[in-house]
Amino acid sequence: MRAIEIKQSGGPEVLQLCERPLPQLASGEVLIRVHAAGVNRPDVLQRLGHYPVPAGASDLPGLEVAGEIVDGDLSRSPFKKGDLVCALVQGGGYAEYCAAPLQQCLPVPAGLSALEAASLPETFFTVWSNVFDRAHLSGADTLLVQGGTSGIGVTAIQMAAALGHRVFATAGSDEKARACEALGAERGINYRTEDFVTVVKELTGGKGADVILDMVAGDYIAREINCLADDGRIALIALLGGAKATLDLGQVLRRRLSISGSTLRPRPVAFKAAIAWRLQEKVWPLIEAGQIRPVIFRTFGLEQAAQAHALMETSTHIGKIMLQVLPIV
Repeated sequence: MRAIEIKQSGGPEVLQLCERPLPQLASGEVLIRVHAAGVNRPDVLQRLGHYPVPAGASDLPGLEVAGEIVDGDLSRSPFKKGDLVCALVQGGGYAEYCAAPLQQCLPVPAGLSALEAASLPETFFTVWSNVFDRAHLSGADTLLVQGGTSGIGVTAIQMAAALGHRVFATAGSDEKARACEALGAERGINYRTEDFVTVVKELTGGKGADVILDMVAGDYIAREINCLADDGRIALIALLGGAKATLDLGQVLRRRLSISGSTLRPRPVAFKAAIAWRLQEKVWPLIEAGQIRPVIFRTFGLEQAAQAHALMETSTHIGKIMLQVLPIV
């Protein structure tokens, strides 16, 4: 099969087209003929040498795919060979074939293409796990999304808004702030010209946000503490602004604040299977009803993976960057 491998740590140019044998299936896995794969920030970190591959995972980049099941034990599964699925994987997505744990496969939502479905797993699993499971967004809680036009951001805005929550989101330009609003955010905040703490406090009558989804960290954490409502929760999923922060722990104590962090990739299959079940029950119907939609900024061919990574590093995109692996005929 054709695949994209990381020849060595470095810039986008280290992504090289290669020939690899088909993956060998472990127990509980299926083989997917990949139609499309998502490009995500962790792929960039892996290419740079900052995101180690978990033991036993493919060294090829790519954490989400959609395509046709062509092999594997499906005897105790709702799927059969030939079915189109999308799947969260630990690696190996940038290839014509990919092994995926059966329990991390979901049906392609009705009305979506394989390309659109491939844009879902990594961000949808991450948002559900961190915003709803860990930070317990529920009831009348409000959500602030940092980086609202990223792949994670467009997912979090739509998912929370579709489930009835007030959502605010930061972005790096007025154009991106308005894009957040078009996706369901009550207010997009241009972090270059506005203070998100002031804006959120004004919009919530001084209360602040109940949950903040943060992929920045660094000096944002102290500002987010000031932006939180009493009993508020920060869900930390990345460190784009740095790994160190200074905290007012007095506020944490007095106002019963919580900060949690997690990475999804190394978690066991059973953990991810539980998320898959909740997504199919709670979120897939919203996608099929048109209340949540894939947001794809640009699509590249498999052999153009380096260009896809170069685009991601500009941070000019709104939504997902994708690889079309199986040519459209």
